[in-house]
Amino acid sequence: MGSTRVRIAIDAMGGDHAPAEIVAGAIRAQQELGVDVLLVGDPEQIRDQLQQHATEGDSSVLSQVEIVPAEGVVEMHEEPLSALKRKPKASIGVAMDLVKQNRAQGVVSAGHSGAAMAAALLRLGRLPGIDRPAIGAVLPTLIPGKSVLVLDVGANVDCRPKFLEQFALMGTIYAQHALGIAAPQVGLLNIGEEATKGNDQTVRAYQMLQDNPHISFMGNAEGRDVLKGQFDVVVCDGFVGNVLLKFAESVGEVIMQMLKAEFADAMKNPTEATVLGPRLKRIRQQLDHVEHGGALLLGVGGICIISHGSSQAPSIFNAVRLAKEAIENQVRENMLSVQTKIVANQEPVVS
Repeated sequence: MGSTRVRIAIDAMGGDHAPAEIVAGAIRAQQELGVDVLLVGDPEQIRDQLQQHATEGDSSVLSQVEIVPAEGVVEMHEEPLSALKRKPKASIGVAMDLVKQNRAQGVVSAGHSGAAMAAALLRLGRLPGIDRPAIGAVLPTLIPGKSVLVLDVGANVDCRPKFLEQFALMGTIYAQHALGIAAPQVGLLNIGEEATKGNDQTVRAYQMLQDNPHISFMGNAEGRDVLKGQFDVVVCDGFVGNVLLKFAESVGEVIMQMLKAEFADAMKNPTEATVLGPRLKRIRQQLDHVEHGGALLLGVGGICIISHGSSQAPSIFNAVRLAKEAIENQVRENMLSVQTKIVANQEPVVS
């Protein structure tokens, strides 16, 4: 394997369709994205999947894909921290260790999201000045080619105001270096535009965001504003963010089903199908969460992509793509350097 290629550890045992779909997505990512993948998990099960791909005509996978043995997996019903202690060699823990040991530059997992976050904290630690890591999801907006980063979407159910301020800082840095936005416009998810709207948490967070010179704070963002494109980053607690994310995904699925039903007859006509087909495909790519692959865990000492538990090969492929982009854009390094400067030049935030 070339030393200059990005190396990504993939939790082959995590997710509803592991290891078959995870391995399939990893193979495609290695072939099409020019990355090296390390499949972490039960060697026998992983080899069986690789052998199946080799039998189907892709014999190169047997020599090109590296397998890293692990024992066990954190099940969805298990409490993350206690499970990781009972299973020190679980696949997600071993994957994080590969990053800690510099054998990989990032991790992709479709397994227990709480376990992924706990393993990242235990193995990789938090970045300076960050009390709580956050999961950031990139969603499409009504403006073509423009997206919005929403965080947190599930890591922290309850948040203190200073956590929201830190999310805004991390979101700003990610938007600058990964999304190419020079001065990201930040909004605070709330039930009204006025500074006095919301609960105690959001009212206090509003003032912190407004007073922070490192954040281009545009005020409160109502639920209807999130996908309009007027904000580049929207911050909220993980409870609200997770509900928002899953609702947005379901809306996308509903819209696609409506479009398919509406244009079913038209698609039977070869001429109209030629015109409508590519357009419907572009719409699906914008709305389908599979195309985004997963969400980045921001605030830990490494690149970690958390994918849906239901992820299949296309989602894993896109999750690896997302990890590769974060690594190549030096998201961790930029966040570390900028965050360190912020902490060094700021008075402690009183929550």
